Amino acid sequence: MTDGERLENIVEAAVARGDAPGVVAAVATGDETRIAAAGAMAIGGPPMRPDTVFRIASITKPVTAAVVLSLADEGVLELDEPVDRLLPELADRRVLRRPDGPLTDTIWAERAVTARDLLTFTWGFGMQGAMFMAAEPWPIVTAAAERDLASFGPAQPATTPEPDTWMARLAELPLLAQPGERWLYSAGSQVLGVLAARAAGAPFEDVMRERVLAPLEMHDTSFYTHDTSRLATAYEGPVVRDAPDGQWSRPPRFPDGAAGLVSTAADLVAFGRMLLRGGHPVLKAQTVAEMTRDQLTPAQRARVWPGFSFLGDRGWGYGASVTDWGYTWEGGSGTAWSNVPDLDTTVVVLTQQAPDETGMPAVCGDVLSWATSSR
Repeated sequence: MTDGERLENIVEAAVARGDAPGVVAAVATGDETRIAAAGAMAIGGPPMRPDTVFRIASITKPVTAAVVLSLADEGVLELDEPVDRLLPELADRRVLRRPDGPLTDTIWAERAVTARDLLTFTWGFGMQGAMFMAAEPWPIVTAAAERDLASFGPAQPATTPEPDTWMARLAELPLLAQPGERWLYSAGSQVLGVLAARAAGAPFEDVMRERVLAPLEMHDTSFYTHDTSRLATAYEGPVVRDAPDGQWSRPPRFPDGAAGLVSTAADLVAFGRMLLRGGHPVLKAQTVAEMTRDQLTPAQRARVWPGFSFLGDRGWGYGASVTDWGYTWEGGSGTAWSNVPDLDTTVVVLTQQAPDETGMPAVCGDVLSWATSSR
C-alpha cells in the first residue's frame, strides 16, 4: 500500500466512524505532498474536495505572528519597544487585583506592553480556563462580550467592530494580569493584527497578503471567501455553527488575527514549508528559530492559570505551541497544523467539526501519528 493510499484510508475511516462529516488531510515531506479528502462538505451535501475551504480558527495565529515578525525583520517595529507609539490605547494600563473581581478594583500596570508580550500571550489579557468554569460570569467576561470584542471565544465576523473602535473598546477594560507575568490565550493575536496594520499604514488584510499570502501563493487564504461553493459547513455537534453563506461569506469589519482566516490544506502546507526551509521568502532564518522555540520563562510557566494544562509538557513560541518534536497548533473549528523539523514534514488536518468534551476530532491525531511514525 502506498503512502497516499494509507492517508486516504485514514481519512475515510475517520468519516465512517463519525469524526466529522468530511476531512481533508495533507502530509508534505521534502518535495512530495500527499492530500486526501473524504466525506462531504456538509451533512447530505456535496463531496469533500482536496481544495475545500475551511474556517481555520486559531491556526490564524501563526500566520499573524509571521506578518508581525516580517515587519520586525525590516525594522518597521521593534519587538521590545512599548507598543504605545502605535497603540496609544494600551498606554497607562490598569490591572485587576483579581481576575474575577470588579472592574473598578485595579492597580497600575508595572510596565508598558511590548510586541513580544503580545506574541507570547504574556501581555496581561486573554482567556484562562477558570473564567469558563465559574458559576457566574466574571465581570471582565461580561464587559468584553458587551463590547463585541470576541476575545474570550470564537471569532465573530458579523458583529466585531472595525479596528479603531475595537481598540477603543478594549482600552475601556483593565488587564487581567501584569504585563509579562503570565500566559493568557488568544487576544494578543487580535491586537497584533491592529499593530501590524498601523505599523505598515495599510489594512491588516492587505499587509498579510503582501507579506505572507502572496509570496507563498496562498491564494485561498483570506478573512472571507468569494467562492462559497467551496466553503465547508461548520458544525458544533450536529448543529450548524456557520453555513457557507454565513459570517465568512463577506469581508469582516475586523480582520481577526486570532481566529478569522479561511484556508485550504495546500495553502497551510505552503506556510509550513516556508518555516521548515528557514523562512524564505517571508522571514529571516533566525526569526523562524525564535518563532518556533519556547519563549516562556519558568516563572511564566509556573503561573499558568487552570484550564491550559497542555503547557505542562509544551511551550509557547510566537503564535504556536512548541513540543519536543516540533511545533503545532489547532483551531476550535476542528483543524490542526504541525511541523516536524527532524522529518522535514508538515501535517495539516482540516475538518468542519468543532472539538467536543473529549477534544479534537480523533483524525487529527491519527494523521499526525501516522505521518511521524516509520512507514
